[in-house]
Amino acid sequence: MALRVLAILVGIATGAYYGWERGHLLLGLAAGMGVGAFLALIIGWIASRLKKIPGRKLLAMALGFIAGFVVGLLIGGFFQIKPLTVLLAFIFGILLGDVFASKADELWISGELRSSLRKSEPVCKILDTSVIIDGRIADICATGFMEGRLIVPRFVLEELQHIADSSDILKRNRGRRGLDILNKMQKEFGMQMEIIGDDQSDDIEVDAKLVFLAKKLGGKVITNDYNLNKVAELQGVSVLNINELANALKPVVLPGEEMNVQVIKDGKESGQGVGYLDDGTMIVIDGGKRFIGEEVGVLVTSVLQTAAGRMIFAKPKSHA
Repeated sequence: MALRVLAILVGIATGAYYGWERGHLLLGLAAGMGVGAFLALIIGWIASRLKKIPGRKLLAMALGFIAGFVVGLLIGGFFQIKPLTVLLAFIFGILLGDVFASKADELWISGELRSSLRKSEPVCKILDTSVIIDGRIADICATGFMEGRLIVPRFVLEELQHIADSSDILKRNRGRRGLDILNKMQKEFGMQMEIIGDDQSDDIEVDAKLVFLAKKLGGKVITNDYNLNKVAELQGVSVLNINELANALKPVVLPGEEMNVQVIKDGKESGQGVGYLDDGTMIVIDGGKRFIGEEVGVLVTSVLQTAAGRMIFAKPKSHA
């Protein structure tokens, strides 16, 4: 609509200009309005035709016409005849435009293939505050298993700084540890790390901001926070949970295996003793209370896997 109105106005202005110069202003205005109206009809017809052409085909046609027009100009330049040069430019433009349009689907598919290949590259991973303070993410980076960009949202960095400035010594140490971990990951392990801001309200909780940012970037959240894990999964955001990774990498223990365990404390049930493996796995020893403070050989009776981790149940070999 805007182009048609513009064509009419240009026609009127042109007609008025030439009519004024020749002393026939009204005739010029009338002629200009007529030419403008004719051009508006032509533009409307072309626009209606173009709207029916698929976008990919229209783009291919335009690119083909431009390429052909340039080729025609180059070829016509050898003849040094301007009308012939212009004619060749339009002929080659129309020819290549038609060829490109006929191959639009093939060109589009190849473009989609390149896009899918780009999507197959490692996605960005967004770190939350808890996993930075935890520190195990740095050990994973040191092994070379972590690929792609690591994103540290500015609101996470601000939260770390706030914790590091706390009057509570425990919180202050945790915050400083988190900042040290980030420096270590970037300087010692050469991780590709970016600090990015966000335009979300300060009233929104950090977990909600993380999930929103992951959706926006198409990335994954790295955390060891169970609640954040569940909230993100409910909203379709992929999560890499460090605790789940640690549990998956723990040595496999099967019923019937024997091992030596240092009994540390009482269990919840009468007569039970509790010990731990080097990786922190709890071992509940039936009848192990009397061995507290001693190392005892035990026989594994069962293994229980829970969301919080793994528990091993055993009994002293002397009672096996």
